[in-house]
Amino acid sequence: MRQIPALSGAVRVSSQVQIITMSEENKKAGNSGYDASQIQALEGMEHVRMRPSMYIGDVGVRGLHHLVYEVVDNSIDEALAGHCDTISVVITETNGIRVSDNGRGIPVGIHEKEGVSALQVVMTKIGAGGKFDKDAYKVSGGLHGVGVSCVNALSISLRAEVHREGKVYEQEYSRGKELYAVREIGTSEKRGTTVEFQPDEEIFETLVYNYDTLADRMRELSYLNQGITVTLTDERVQDEEGNHLTETFHSTEGLKDFVTYLDGNREAIIQDVIHVSGERNGVPVEVAMTYNNSFSENLFSYVNNINTHEGGTHLTGFRRGLTNTLKKYADGSGMLDKLKFDISGDDFREGLTAVVSVKVAEPQFQGQTKTKLGNAEVSAPVSQAVSDMLEAYLEENPNDAKTIVQKVILAAQARHAARKAREMVQRKTVMGGSGLPGKLADCAEKDPALCELFLVEGDSAGGTAKQGRDRMFQAIMPLRGKILNVEKAMQHKIFDNEEIKNIYTALGVTVGTEEDERALNLAKLRYHKIVIMCDADVDGSHIETLILTFLFRHMKDLIESGYVYIATPPLYQVKKGSRSIYAWNDDERDRLIAEFRGKSGSDSGIHVQRYKGLGEMNAEQLWETTLNPENRTLRQVTIENAAGADHVFSMLMGDDVPPRRKFIEDNAKYANIDA
Repeated sequence: MRQIPALSGAVRVSSQVQIITMSEENKKAGNSGYDASQIQALEGMEHVRMRPSMYIGDVGVRGLHHLVYEVVDNSIDEALAGHCDTISVVITETNGIRVSDNGRGIPVGIHEKEGVSALQVVMTKIGAGGKFDKDAYKVSGGLHGVGVSCVNALSISLRAEVHREGKVYEQEYSRGKELYAVREIGTSEKRGTTVEFQPDEEIFETLVYNYDTLADRMRELSYLNQGITVTLTDERVQDEEGNHLTETFHSTEGLKDFVTYLDGNREAIIQDVIHVSGERNGVPVEVAMTYNNSFSENLFSYVNNINTHEGGTHLTGFRRGLTNTLKKYADGSGMLDKLKFDISGDDFREGLTAVVSVKVAEPQFQGQTKTKLGNAEVSAPVSQAVSDMLEAYLEENPNDAKTIVQKVILAAQARHAARKAREMVQRKTVMGGSGLPGKLADCAEKDPALCELFLVEGDSAGGTAKQGRDRMFQAIMPLRGKILNVEKAMQHKIFDNEEIKNIYTALGVTVGTEEDERALNLAKLRYHKIVIMCDADVDGSHIETLILTFLFRHMKDLIESGYVYIATPPLYQVKKGSRSIYAWNDDERDRLIAEFRGKSGSDSGIHVQRYKGLGEMNAEQLWETTLNPENRTLRQVTIENAAGADHVFSMLMGDDVPPRRKFIEDNAKYANIDA
């Protein structure tokens, strides 16, 4: 049996080994071994290499791509300062990255305090950069001064090339240390900075860049900074004519274009994208929004081009401005007179797609990850900007105004119905405990951190999984057929769906917190691993996508907390005599067949079994390949780019057929379909 590495979540295997070793040493040394000599003071770059996750989030796929964003953000900051309009990002053949811009170029003169070139200071010192000087950069994304120096520390090699004042300078580094002093290598009429780096295999779990992930971010940056041209090239891919895969991102109308892109697969219910841009109380604010016929709220917020997916004061200001203005208009129109219950703030945001972008000179983020804005002074300017924008639009477009209010009334009625349906889902049994679904085969363990729930396609596979699982910590929940497509359903319809009700009840989660009646409450979550386990066929993929759509739209917190996984059962079993090995793709199968043939080249005695469905495996095989933590491979579901994910889900699961058809045609080469 081939040993498949189990997914270890956020903790790497090497870290676990290190902890064990330290504890063994401490045991040997005893308490007396702890003295002043054991206290280490790490220099900045050493600390980055020792604790990379503190600086870039993690050392997996997300952290790898974060390196690119840190370098590109420097170029964007040059653009925000008005010195740059073209940025080029290249994925090299070796999975390295090259970022070039036409900005002023990093200064290369001798730094007065450090006594070396300013370029070297920027590239090798934590906390060094021009962002601390208000005269150099009015606003910027990278205010912590750790961006490019972190990239340098976590790269096996990095080369910086500066075109400045008619000359070209360069310096190379390895793992954050310069290899030579900054040197002049020629003359140039151009200006700007080029940074090319190769991530360090000692640090990162993977070194392969995903083109689509980078493309989503570059597209996002072009919308957030209208007029800037960003080019992304993948030198790993060539067409028949030898040209590399290249995309150019440029927006003339900024956030208006962004909202149009996000809502490209939804039907708009108002004529135009409502847009405002300008300064309020010294804070540059840009907002774009529209209403569509969907039932979800799609709100995206940015501070200095950084996606603040946890929101913050700018989002609070937007919501307040939107609710107050629309409520005032709706009350004045008389359309709410017959409504028997109050309108909630949520009702004004159903079917809303909006992007809020602010530029703040000194943003106060919560943590280095920069996901939530804390500046209190930002809320009022955003609220005022939204109020002014909406008041003008509603007065000038009475038909659209009436349509929006009707949408709000419909949302309020649906919310009222959804609350009743939700109460039915969340009601307590006569015995006082939460009634679990009859189909759920629960586990004995009660600690959520140790418990796993498998959402299994079909009763047949569910039966096999129940027999093959470890009853101590693995629970099985069979799902019958395809769950509701929540992309096209009102909220109360979702709670009426039997399979979705069972998922809510099995997980133990509820809807509604003190702050937000629609927010997911994870206080009583019963499992910290929720594993989607479907057949490896077209129907299985469809069910997987339906479940992921439901989780993304209504249980996003589960994904963001890292609780959602996808199981990867094998596609083949290759046998010869007493030897039996599993294969997860066609290439592995062919390699195993060739291995079994050996020198004879004969297929005699080789048997290949294709597992079309989970039900074709017996309980022992399912445990061995898919359930056993020692052998299995789980794929963790993460959200790299919320706006990009929203666009994909609306395209795949919405009503608009042509974009979905194009997506299938573009990606059909990756599908394994049995005739």
